[in-house]
Parts: sequence; C-alpha cells; structure tokens
Amino acid sequence: MTTYQVGYFVGSLSTKSINRILSRALIRVAPPGLEFREIPIKDLPLYNHDFDADYPPEGEALKKAIASVDAVLFVTPEYNRSIPGGLKNAIDWASRPWGTNSFTHKPSAVIGASPGKIGTAVAQQSLRSVLSFCNSPQMNAPEAYIQFTPGLFSDDGEVTDPATQQYLADFMEDFKAFIERVLTVLPRT
Repeated sequence: MTTYQVGYFVGSLSTKSINRILSRALIRVAPPGLEFREIPIKDLPLYNHDFDADYPPEGEALKKAIASVDAVLFVTPEYNRSIPGGLKNAIDWASRPWGTNSFTHKPSAVIGASPGKIGTAVAQQSLRSVLSFCNSPQMNAPEAYIQFTPGLFSDDGEVTDPATQQYLADFMEDFKAFIERVLTVLPRT
C-alpha cells in the first residue's frame, strides 16, 4: 500500500484554536496510508514583492515543507467571511516568486470549524478561489462545514459524537482516494 505524506495548514495562529483541535480529530480518524505533518505559518513575515529577489529563510522553509508532501489539507476558521490573514499570507509566500508556485498540481482539501451554524462555508469558498488560481487540484466534494459545539471534541482530538466521527472519517477516506486519483494523472512537481 502506498503511503501519502499530507501537509496540513491550520488557518488560525492561536494555540487554542478549535481548528487545531479539528486537525487532531482528522488525523485520528484518517485511514491507513496517510501520514501527517503540520506546515507552520506563524513565523512568516508579511509577504511583499520586494522579497522575491532574496527569499528569507522562513519563506524557503515553507516552500520546502510543501515540496516534501504529496498533498495539502487546509483546516481553517472563518474571519470576517473570509480566510485568516496569516493563512492568506502563507499562500502568497508559497506561490511566489512567479514561476515557483508550490501548489501547482498539489492535491488539496479544505475543511473548517466554527461555532456558527454555517461553519466556515464562506471562508472555504474564498480559499477555494485562491487555490484554484494557484493551480491546486481540489477535492470539491464532500464539503465539510463543522459547527463546533462545546464537548464535540476533546483537546487531543477525540470526537465525542459518533455521527460526526463517521462523517470526518468518510471525509478523510474521500481525501485519500482523491489524492490517489490526482497523483495517478498529474505529474508531481
């Protein structure tokens, strides 16, 4: 069986983020054949074009981390009906300088949790638009907008509701199948 390396981004910079807890839950319920490593974004300076000629070590480390994985998973909150600035900043770093976009042909999936009833639906649509521009093949279905309620997850990612646990396990199984399909047809860059 092939094992795929999955890099995951937690869109929130908070160590107590509910999306960080969701990432732990996703790893717990993932099928065999997926190995995970977080791609950290908190130490990146704000991107600007002036850095393109001389990329700082933080930007290089980000690009190397993405290059070392087969696929990426975005676990993000919704801030003001969009993605957090830190996550957008990381995507800007990874997609630059022109011609060195780290997301080209890299299979991706998006999920997120929020206390609101629509979860992170609007942020996910915003993120999908950005990833589309970055030429990242996206798992468009199933969509997963998790309404976070107290006690739904333990701090270490145990899912306390059996229906939610099964839903997340199915999402991760679908993601694995998506990775396999994409990497069968598109060359790894």
